[in-house]
Amino acid sequence: MAGYTTTNPTTGRTDKEFTTLDGAAVERVLDRSHAAFADWRATSPQERASLLERVADAYDERSRELGELIAVEMGKPLQQAIGEAELAGSIYRWYATHGPELLQSEQLDPQGAQESLVQTEPIGPLVGVMPWNYPYYQVARFVAPNLMVGNTIILKHAEICAGSSEVMAQILHDAGVPRDAYANVFASHDQIADMIADPRVRGVSLTGSEKAGAAVAETAGKHLKKSVLELGGSDPLIVLDDGDLEQVARTVATARLSNAGQACNSPKRIIVPTARLEAFVATIVESFEAATIGDPLDEDVDVGPLSSVGARDGVVDQVQRAVQQGATLHTGGQALDRDGAFMQPAVLTGVTEDMDAYAEEIFGPVAVIHGVDSEDEAVTLANDVDFGLSGSVWSTDLERAQAVADRLDVGMAYINEHGTTLPGLPFGGVKRSGFGRELGRWGMGEFVNVRLRRTSAA
Repeated sequence: MAGYTTTNPTTGRTDKEFTTLDGAAVERVLDRSHAAFADWRATSPQERASLLERVADAYDERSRELGELIAVEMGKPLQQAIGEAELAGSIYRWYATHGPELLQSEQLDPQGAQESLVQTEPIGPLVGVMPWNYPYYQVARFVAPNLMVGNTIILKHAEICAGSSEVMAQILHDAGVPRDAYANVFASHDQIADMIADPRVRGVSLTGSEKAGAAVAETAGKHLKKSVLELGGSDPLIVLDDGDLEQVARTVATARLSNAGQACNSPKRIIVPTARLEAFVATIVESFEAATIGDPLDEDVDVGPLSSVGARDGVVDQVQRAVQQGATLHTGGQALDRDGAFMQPAVLTGVTEDMDAYAEEIFGPVAVIHGVDSEDEAVTLANDVDFGLSGSVWSTDLERAQAVADRLDVGMAYINEHGTTLPGLPFGGVKRSGFGRELGRWGMGEFVNVRLRRTSAA
């Protein structure tokens, strides 16, 4: 049966259909991943690192090709798509460089024995469930550390990213990663649930929606499997009254329009002093209206289509519902009358706590801007949602900004930047944004056996 379909969101035309696994194929994948684990874990960390280095080289060498692929597949503007491929390569390279050292055993105080040693060991086959909005980056931050550790991977990508998921598998295999140590599967949601439940699988990582995360966590918990969940976000961005509001507004507009607003850690709720609200909104509106919308393969385009017509229509509906409930729409918010999944970027103010848009995640090119009269009000508003991925504070007074940032209930707090992601920095959130961490040394600590070996005299 056809379960995976790549449809160009610029044209609305279906390019290719793929076929999901049947029941027998699921069993074969589990068998092979389980069997491959013994050899892969026995491969030296230095050899695993060497293979990841080759993967990194391939991402760098093929970055434009990879960027063009996802521009067509999910609509990301080309330069952003090329940048994502390069970022993915840098993650593989970081783990190739630092992985062997992070896997070294740690000598503890013997505490009465001859030796107390902590070893870091892989745990076995893992299932990864990945989303469409950053096809390369989000796979890399799960796959690179866990291949480095010595776990084997069964990777289910989003249904619309079948083409790029095949290329990622090819890159890994061409670099020398055994075919059964990394398996790309076109599996249904029910098949993934069965895999997670299978005793041969030892853990699962999901990046996606709250609904998907809750389903995966329920299955993992029922079968006592470790899970890492990176879910939604409604990130606050607080501008203090001493900042250069025009400059910050233009930076915010660029950040909010990146990837057509389809990022979990995009600044979705912008909080500014009430006295400067009107001028700030005017600058955001000007920037949104000046943005070039069109074919993501055109290097002059700022905003491409959303990932699908269905996704676009969902965001348009959220904007319309906010207006119906009393919010003020300053610009945009409508679907464009053309082929594909395009919409005009929107700016909303006057969103209050009794409106849906106050608490829900808007996964598209929409800025919700709030005015506040104090730092305390800004922090209360920032924390008054169920999400807790990241947040930022903008000010020329760094000490003051740090004090405000320390009050944010988030996994990542930034000063004068927002959403920065680098291979050596931890990534993850709190509350309904999920649990666990990816990237850096923390990404190598989730799916491992931290084993104590203690030796006493006979």
